[in-house]
Amino acid sequence: MTENHHADTSEGRALTRPAVSATLHCLAGCAIGEVLGMVIGTALGWSDGATIALAVSLAFVFGYSLTIAPVLRSGLPLRAAVRVALAADTVSIVVMEVVDNGIMLAIPGAMDAGLASPLFWGSLAVALAVAFVVTVPVNRAMIGRGRGHAVVHEYHS
Repeated sequence: MTENHHADTSEGRALTRPAVSATLHCLAGCAIGEVLGMVIGTALGWSDGATIALAVSLAFVFGYSLTIAPVLRSGLPLRAAVRVALAADTVSIVVMEVVDNGIMLAIPGAMDAGLASPLFWGSLAVALAVAFVVTVPVNRAMIGRGRGHAVVHEYHS
């Protein structure tokens, strides 16, 4: 193993660890919003489009909220905390939402399955897991460029 390869591997691990952490953070917010939106839309018998719109909206609300709260605790004013959250989370949430909702739509019957159905919950779990796997390299690339969740770390205590 050359010294250059070793440096690349160490740097890769140094980027992958925060990317996984950032993606887990994103997954938490997205999952709360996604599950809540899917449950509400499904329980109310809404169309796929209306249910997904609610789920995506709530995923953004909860995703941003999980970033804004600790940034506010660091002493940053609300307007600045919102800007940090937008910079840190937008791309990650968009990728996660596109993937997980695309999978939910692609699994036959998943969107029409009732809340008591293993198909609904299994599909949602698979969709979120795949979205996580797809989003890690996106966050890794952004962190490597000093963007995404890299902008929020200075505010975490």
